[in-house]
Amino acid sequence: MWNYDDTCRFLAENFSADFASWLLGESITLTELKPSELSLEPIRADALILLESDDSVLHLEFQTRPKGDIPFRMLDYRVRVYRRYPDKRMRQVVVYLQPTGSNRVRQTSFSLERTRHEFDAVCLWEQPATFFLQYPGLLPFATLGQTTDPEATLRQVAQTINQISDPITQANLTAASAILAGIKLEEDVIYRLLQRDIMQESVIYRSIQEEAEARAETRKQREIAVNLLRQGITINIIASATGLSVEEVQQLQQQISESP
Repeated sequence: MWNYDDTCRFLAENFSADFASWLLGESITLTELKPSELSLEPIRADALILLESDDSVLHLEFQTRPKGDIPFRMLDYRVRVYRRYPDKRMRQVVVYLQPTGSNRVRQTSFSLERTRHEFDAVCLWEQPATFFLQYPGLLPFATLGQTTDPEATLRQVAQTINQISDPITQANLTAASAILAGIKLEEDVIYRLLQRDIMQESVIYRSIQEEAEARAETRKQREIAVNLLRQGITINIIASATGLSVEEVQQLQQQISESP
């Protein structure tokens, strides 16, 4: 299944004006800023969401749990963006999806000797759920917001989505809402409130299916490779027969040798 990073990235990139209204306080359309433009590949660029307008950059990171290296990453990203766009203002926000008692969610700065950098952190469970109901692109976050009845909130989300006329937008928001609601609600509750048949038309749902099929195919390849290894077939032949790389087959061979 799609992870939360993928879902949040999809929402931010396809509903950027809604995110700008939420986090920048103004409804402006933002476009994706590729990490490769900032030479970000060496530092976990997969978790990075960068959106830009003519005069600003919005840097987003969505986290289920706080991590110790986040403050330094914020500084690193800020410096790299400044090197590329010294005249653009930048807003950096870490959005925490899942309630936690860790004090790390309150950490909004990085300090090193005489260097200090500040950023923002948002805990979704402290944000009024009703706010997210005002913007289509933010609807999937409503269930994770501050609410005494997340099931009732998801029902409101479903009702609001059903009023959207465009079927593709409706499908994508339904799928995204289902994925994010899984942080707080059981699957049977989610699929009782959200229409699974609508989700099947979404880009997100199709990606989930494709990933599931790819994982199943990989598992099958690995099972065949293990059986061939136990029969004494050479690694190169196994790699050619299964489509796995030589390195992957070698790893399987090592696992077999280490198993009791």
